[in-house]
Amino acid sequence: MQRRIAALLGADPQNPQDVERVAPLIVITTSGDRIQDRRLLEIGGKGLFTKEIEEALSDGRIDCAIHSMKDVPSVLPEGLCIAAIPEREDPRDAFLSREAVTLEDLPDRAVLGTASLRRQAQCLHRRPDLDVQMLRGNVDTRLAKLAAGEADAILLAYSGLRRLGLGDLPKSLIDPKAAPPAPGQGALAIETREADRDLPWVQALRCETTTLCVTAERGALIALEGSCRTPVGAHAWLEAGALHLIVEALSPGGTLRFRHSASTELSQLSDPLASAHDLGLSLGLAVKDEAGDAIVL
Repeated sequence: MQRRIAALLGADPQNPQDVERVAPLIVITTSGDRIQDRRLLEIGGKGLFTKEIEEALSDGRIDCAIHSMKDVPSVLPEGLCIAAIPEREDPRDAFLSREAVTLEDLPDRAVLGTASLRRQAQCLHRRPDLDVQMLRGNVDTRLAKLAAGEADAILLAYSGLRRLGLGDLPKSLIDPKAAPPAPGQGALAIETREADRDLPWVQALRCETTTLCVTAERGALIALEGSCRTPVGAHAWLEAGALHLIVEALSPGGTLRFRHSASTELSQLSDPLASAHDLGLSLGLAVKDEAGDAIVL
C-alpha cells in the first residue's frame, strides 16, 4: 500500500529508498487489529480500525492516514476529512475453499467462516443450511484456519488478496450485482486534516471515477446508518455514460432481503459528486423505509 501511494506521488515503487523518501510510513496498530476473538459489533464497531490513526493525524504526528474505505465510519472526527480516493481495486468478495468452487457446491450444513455480518446474511439468504462461524484475524490467520479444517469455506475481500499477491487463491468471485460488497470495498481512503484537503500531493492521489462510485455507495451507508449491526451492501459502477447503483440490506439471519437500484445520466449532472451522494442517499432511504427494524441486529 505504501508503494502504491508513493508511486502515485512520483516515486519509483521498486526503489525502497525512494518510496521511503516520498511517503515515509508510520505503522499504527489499532484496537480493531489487536482484538481478534470477537466480532466488531461486540467491541465498538469498525471505528476501532481508525481511532488511533485519526488521533495521530489530529495531533500532527502524521500527515495523512490510509484506510480501507469499507472500514471508515460515515461520520469523521471534527477537523478531518477524506481528501482523496485513489483508483479502486477489484471490489468483489472472494470465495475460498479446499474443495468447493462456489457457495452452492458446499455440502449440506457446511461451516462458513466470516466475521462480516453482511457476508453472513448474504450467504444464509442463498444457503440457509450453512453453519456460519465467526472468523477474524489477518489474511494469513484465516487462510491457516481454512487449511486446518476449521471451516469448509471462507470469504475475503478480493482486493486485499490481490494487494498481497494472493489473487490466485480464490476458487471463485462473488458477482457484485447479485451480492453487493460493503460500501467502498476495494477502495483506499486518504484521510487528512481539513486544512490539507486540496494540497497538490493530495490532489495527485484522486481518481474521479472511483470517487464518484464510492460517494454513491457511502450515501447509501449514511441513509441506512450502516454499522457492524446492519448487513448493508452497495455496488456502483459507470457504464454507457451513466452511474448505476444497487443497494441492499438483509435481516441478520438472511431470511429477508431488501434491494433497490437506479441509474443517473452523467451528462445531465451539474455537480456529479453531489448527485452521486443523493442517489445513494435516496436508495438507502428507500431500503430503510421498506425494511424498518428487520435489518438491525
